[in-house]
Amino acid sequence: MLVGKPAPLFQADAYHNGKITKVKLEDLKGKWVVICFYPGDFTFV
Repeated sequence: MLVGKPAPLFQADAYHNGKITKVKLEDLKGKWVVICFYPGDFTFV
């Protein structure tokens, strides 16, 4: 994935309004989205 290029479609868990829900990137089409991740967070990598 490169800055300024489209991200691949994916689905992820999210915490929203006190519960875990599924979020699909395609549901956010046409909106500004910031994708952040920690590739090695909480691992021994």
